Amino acid sequence: MSKKILALRFSAMGDVAMTAPVMKEVLEQNPDTEIIMVSRPFLKPFFDNIPRMTFVGADLNGKHKGFGGLTNLFKELKKLGPFTAVADLHSVLRTFIIDGLFQASGTKVYRIDKGRKGKKALTKPSKKKFEPLRSTPERYADVFRKIGLDVTLSNQLPPKGSPALKNAELELLGGKNQPWVGIAPFAQHKGKIWGETKAVALAKMLQEKLNVKVLFFGGPGKEAEILEECIKEVPNSVNLAGNIKLKEELDIIELLDLMVSMDSANMHMASLRGTECVSIWGATHHYAGFLGYGQSTDNIVEISEAELPCRPCSVFGNKPCLRNDYACLDSITPEMVYHKIANALNK
Repeated sequence: MSKKILALRFSAMGDVAMTAPVMKEVLEQNPDTEIIMVSRPFLKPFFDNIPRMTFVGADLNGKHKGFGGLTNLFKELKKLGPFTAVADLHSVLRTFIIDGLFQASGTKVYRIDKGRKGKKALTKPSKKKFEPLRSTPERYADVFRKIGLDVTLSNQLPPKGSPALKNAELELLGGKNQPWVGIAPFAQHKGKIWGETKAVALAKMLQEKLNVKVLFFGGPGKEAEILEECIKEVPNSVNLAGNIKLKEELDIIELLDLMVSMDSANMHMASLRGTECVSIWGATHHYAGFLGYGQSTDNIVEISEAELPCRPCSVFGNKPCLRNDYACLDSITPEMVYHKIANALNK
């Protein structure tokens, strides 16, 4: 009997990106299943070209804002049913409201277990329970397993395609006659930001020692302005922040030989397009379950818990530093990251 699943995940950008490879594998392993994915409209490119998946944009700042807006969203979604079940991959107040409306209409709802207790024990200031927790992709897969689907995650990067870039992007990037490395030095929270000064030092090192072309990634606004100054210090580098849309950004990431990212959305975007990522971790730790899908722990750059027992102090990097010096990030040198990149490129 065929199944139609309604899946909900509104934010954050990296968390939404992590749902895509999971649902792709769910659909590959369950050919009688269809998924309607509901998220913020601008995140649609994460789900392009997945067979038997339909994307629905939720305008949570406009017509779907507040309780009334969510009720309208429920009514719109209900017309796309009937659904076998709702897969709540977010478990926040907004999704609880939609869950409740579907439950009241007779549709079963299955929610993600975020493992909050384990994450709290991992990030305690002292006497941490320092052990790997269930990965976020497995937690997503567990929701579909509860619905009754067979899901075995490969945790492998997908094969790369050959993205066709528009003339504007090709002009922006120039020809590819040397390795391309992307550097995304920012993140949403301070405990995950390595910063532009070290990123520039790393970029210069990559150019001088490995003849690499560096592409800087970041968000529009302040990050774009900072990176515009960075490219003045790094000849032949490119600032993509604020210059391209998400779809084009993903296409360019697929053409990279390597991505360098914080524990942030760029790592997960690299995973979507089969690009290996050297990831830099400060206040957070991959034991919390947020390593990019298919990415290797060999490519993690971090200060060990033996050297810095306070780490990790946060699941998301949003808590103030216990030492007030962010040693977890400041102690990571451009040389440390360079060696990881050189090893990855040489493989």
